[in-house]
Amino acid sequence: MTSLQTDISFLTEEQLPDIMVLQDKVIAVLEKPEFLQPLTEDEFLNILRGNGMMAGAFVEGRLIAFRAMLDPGDDEEHLGVDAGIPKNELSSVLYSEVSCVDPKFRGNGLQTTLGKWLLERVDTEHYRYICSTVAPLNIPSLKDKFALGLRIGALKIKYGEKLRYILFRDLRATVQTDQPVASTVVLMNEIVEQQQLLKEGWIGSKMERRGNNWYAVYVK
Repeated sequence: MTSLQTDISFLTEEQLPDIMVLQDKVIAVLEKPEFLQPLTEDEFLNILRGNGMMAGAFVEGRLIAFRAMLDPGDDEEHLGVDAGIPKNELSSVLYSEVSCVDPKFRGNGLQTTLGKWLLERVDTEHYRYICSTVAPLNIPSLKDKFALGLRIGALKIKYGEKLRYILFRDLRATVQTDQPVASTVVLMNEIVEQQQLLKEGWIGSKMERRGNNWYAVYVK
């Protein structure tokens, strides 16, 4: 990873054209378009007008990466429900939404840098949980979510027909020093086995590479 000098700041409605251009640039080079759930102009505006927050990374005044967090309100497919968060606490959920990095600047850890920057600025008096979705085997995005302290709470169909991990983090939880009672390792392409573990109350805590395969580590 190179040492890239960037400026990070909150994005505003006036920067929407640059946001859309960058998202289109990222979509154009995706090897697996199904990995990304892009946002529309209206969805970005909803965030930029106060229902969440967006951070951008700039090099010499040019937007090269952004990351969005959304207050989902009364989302019909609320990720908090999938993650097992009590219904009376769903209003304290913030979604980690789309992240885009200019293809020319990949490899600099910008997605996670922006994620950490935003997490440091979350109003924890109002928001307690972060939730997000990731496509199975989208390894870079999964690495990012684990690096930000999120854990796998569910694996199911979302957005109509797309299989997704639902990850979550309790921002008020203290660091656990106790070792989990049990742990097990599952190939990440073993969908049914992971879904069964999640139904039984296991949580996906991290990922490991062994040879050419990626495994999810579940704890209970």
